[in-house]
Amino acid sequence: MLELIDAGFRYPHRDWIFRHANLALDGGITSILGPNGQGKTTLLRCLSGLNTLAEGTVVRHAEIGYVPQAAASTFAYSVFDMVLMGRARKVSAFAAPSRLDRAHTRAVLERVGIDDLADRSFAELSGGQRQLVLIARALVGECEYLILDEPVSALDLRNQARVLELLRDLAADGMGVLLTTHHPEHVLHLGGAAIVLTAPERIRQGPVAELITDAVLSELYGIEVVRAEVDDRGRARTVLFTRYDTADSPSARLQEV
Repeated sequence: MLELIDAGFRYPHRDWIFRHANLALDGGITSILGPNGQGKTTLLRCLSGLNTLAEGTVVRHAEIGYVPQAAASTFAYSVFDMVLMGRARKVSAFAAPSRLDRAHTRAVLERVGIDDLADRSFAELSGGQRQLVLIARALVGECEYLILDEPVSALDLRNQARVLELLRDLAADGMGVLLTTHHPEHVLHLGGAAIVLTAPERIRQGPVAELITDAVLSELYGIEVVRAEVDDRGRARTVLFTRYDTADSPSARLQEV
């Protein structure tokens, strides 16, 4: 559905953010991992068409819905109107949203679980509620591939869980989902595929179960990360332990393991 072919991006007179990237995303859930400043958001924006590649090709075989990080709004739009704006590409120029557009908006609000917020002001919502509204706004445009930039950033545990479960449900219904995250444990929970950005010309892609290993995570973040299997009500679940005292001298510590 989405492809990068020998792709690269940099700002004028600056170093390459990524280069010679070759990625193929066929659907399901794909999570992008990488340390701060490694280019996760830039890669995401290039795939979605918001940034133009400096070299190479991006191929999109699906209609994209893009969800930025939730932010405060100075405009007192209602939640319903915020989501209805996502129908803009389905409405003819100079035409008003139809009864069908409004009905579709209400159906999406219900699908995302925020129909009770329809008349509330977006500016008054919590961070978690705003994130769900932005997801609903992307979905109401009937996208086939949902691209999200750190969708659980700054959310509490309960709202993180709500967003993650919604993404899993959407993928189970056949939608492609691509997201950036700083949380490897969320990648393990979501499953599917992962993209790991270690350096501008070192971008790896593969199934989460194979790619997200102790060694890869420890190298990626420069701190020792260890996975462990725990019994979660009769089911095996993988959890991560970060040895924070290895951050001062990660290379020396890792050689001892």
